[in-house]
Amino acid sequence: QISKMFGTVVVGVGIAGLARIRDLMNPMPSSPSEHLKLIGFVSRRSFGDINEAKQISLEDALRNEDIHAAFISTENRSHEETIRMFLEAGKHVLVEYPMALSAKAAHELWEMAEQKGKVLHVEHIELLTEEYKQLKKEVAGKDLVKGTLHFTGYVLDENKSGFPAFSGIARLTWLIDLFGDLTVTSATREKQKDKNYSRMTVHFQTADKKPLTWIEERGPGMKREKKINFCFTSGCLENFPEAPRSSVGLFMQDQNLFAKKLLGQVSKEELAAEKWRILRCLDLAEAIQQYCEEPEKIYP
Repeated sequence: QISKMFGTVVVGVGIAGLARIRDLMNPMPSSPSEHLKLIGFVSRRSFGDINEAKQISLEDALRNEDIHAAFISTENRSHEETIRMFLEAGKHVLVEYPMALSAKAAHELWEMAEQKGKVLHVEHIELLTEEYKQLKKEVAGKDLVKGTLHFTGYVLDENKSGFPAFSGIARLTWLIDLFGDLTVTSATREKQKDKNYSRMTVHFQTADKKPLTWIEERGPGMKREKKINFCFTSGCLENFPEAPRSSVGLFMQDQNLFAKKLLGQVSKEELAAEKWRILRCLDLAEAIQQYCEEPEKIYP
């Protein structure tokens, strides 16, 4: 019995792409990742080889029958088009979040993957951090009264990364994963072009009509940081619980999950729950963008 191997290609070699190449070349022993074999990588820039990995053209990557799966680590703006090309070529796809910058595109791509019987996996390393796993344990079983998640970070180029509700979808994913389905009640965005500053404020309601606020704030010199204030009937949580360091890197954990899907080792229930969460977050991101971009209502 020859164990099934999946040839892979990494598309885009920024920080994530380089981490992907490293992890594909050094899979965890006895993990599902041992079933992935890196055939090469694609980049607009010319690198030659990176370690033992060969640079190949996009055309070759799409045509090569030894390549069964693509890891897409390009800028957000080009995710949609790249996913589409690889699905059309009959390849499985792993893509960094957000999978697309519109909900419509995301639903179409998901449908396309299902029609072709291919795995479309969206990386969500923010759910794999020890910090988050501890937080989730802490929140489990408590009754929310109200909460705020406030993210600060450095400036992003929105032409490449998309509207903040999409580029910051990791935060939205946390909220949905912690507190269940949400509806947007209002959203606003303040921009100071001259200062390169942006602040998006979103108000949600949980299914139990409890208020949650998400603030995504970016500006020069801002430290990458998350602050929480979740109040429950039993008291408030204002700091992240202490968390151990994980021995397995986040991209490797994600890669193992993708390989498990390729090997058919993830249950239908888990896959369905994940699909709902991913598409729901993208639907909400789009609703948030529409709220923020609505012209000011002027009353006579």
